[in-house]
Amino acid sequence: MPTHRRTFPGEPQQLGAVRSWTRATLNGHPHSEDAELIVTELGTNALMHTASGDPAGAFHVTLTVSELTVTIAVTDSGDAKTSPAVQHPSPNATHGRGLGMVTTLAHRVLVQGDDSGRTVTAELRSPAKLQEPTPCS
Repeated sequence: MPTHRRTFPGEPQQLGAVRSWTRATLNGHPHSEDAELIVTELGTNALMHTASGDPAGAFHVTLTVSELTVTIAVTDSGDAKTSPAVQHPSPNATHGRGLGMVTTLAHRVLVQGDDSGRTVTAELRSPAKLQEPTPCS
């Protein structure tokens, strides 16, 4: 499966760049819109909650693509102020919904690592294509 990797500087304006890169990399894949949203949410979390958002920070994105699956992995620069977790904010809250949206869109979400750096991986899967029926003899 083709794998694409890129490191983005830890600046909020890079979220637009990561969206554009994801869109161009997936080039019309059925999961491209969901992948753009997911990479934006995970990148935002890296910038807001880890050293990725510090002046010399960065975050790393990996896209692994097949016909039926897109795997998005975002790795932060560590020094997390919190551990990634789905929150249940009040209706008036302005933060805390990102990882919940990711887990709703993705078929699987995995968090690996520790305070020296975490990778959040989201997997989007398409249903297997139906096979053509075999004609009877």
